[in-house]
Amino acid sequence: MILPPEPKERFVQTNGIRLHVVEAGPEGGPPVVLLHGFPEFWYGWRKQIGPLAEAGFRVIVPDQRGYNTSDKPKGVSAYRIETLAADVVGLLDAAGLPRASIVGHDWGGVVAWRLGLAHPDRVHRMAILNVPHPAVMRRHLRSSPRQLRRSWYVFFFQLPGLPERFLARDGFANLARAVRGGRRGTCTDEDLALYREAWAQPGALTAMVNWYRAALRSAGQRLRVSVEVLLLWGARDRFLGREMAGMSAALCDHGRLEVFDGATHWLQHDEAEAVNDRLVCFLSDSRSSAQP
Repeated sequence: MILPPEPKERFVQTNGIRLHVVEAGPEGGPPVVLLHGFPEFWYGWRKQIGPLAEAGFRVIVPDQRGYNTSDKPKGVSAYRIETLAADVVGLLDAAGLPRASIVGHDWGGVVAWRLGLAHPDRVHRMAILNVPHPAVMRRHLRSSPRQLRRSWYVFFFQLPGLPERFLARDGFANLARAVRGGRRGTCTDEDLALYREAWAQPGALTAMVNWYRAALRSAGQRLRVSVEVLLLWGARDRFLGREMAGMSAALCDHGRLEVFDGATHWLQHDEAEAVNDRLVCFLSDSRSSAQP
């Protein structure tokens, strides 16, 4: 199963902006928010939305600020991590939810970590795919030449204007190569057409890159995560070293780690069925306490 027959779409006011949101599943089900990363949009969770909805969850999937048809405020400061997390808190407020489970991949995982650290009262459980704890990432950027080489694009993205031209050229060819970086066949031509449509939205490329520009300007935060965390990691990630997975789980009071040896950074596409099984099991353990 990919998507449910008719996922609901709407726009939600949160934190002074408007986010495009896709929803599925029973309105009274345990809420789970899926947060996409770069350079995806809500459609990056196309293989998870249907199975989670069928399992009885209320699935909420925003296009995060700057992406697809969500608002794209100007200025790098509009994309600081504390602001991105506040968008999700506002999304829960707008839905009348005191808390929800959070699932994040890539940059969505960075926002999930921030929520667990700064807003643990709003988070039931967290599942994070292929993103290290922010303190582990900072430490590796300072001490690991190999990780520094892997993260070259983060520093390239700090330049004004040039990254946008690089990403836009040849019909978004570089972005297309990125989302096709998982296992062969996990991103079809039809999928790629939808990605290109999202990337072509006015102001989208600058907004997407501004996430990276703001990242080097954000303040630190406390280390320990009290929320229950399931960390899923594709070992063949060419952007982020596998060694950071265990270090990240060690900073969680209640953390579990599972590594998928044959999967890439795009774990939710490469191992969709297994990821869905793990998410349903993990998020179902204490369903009643997640409901409003």
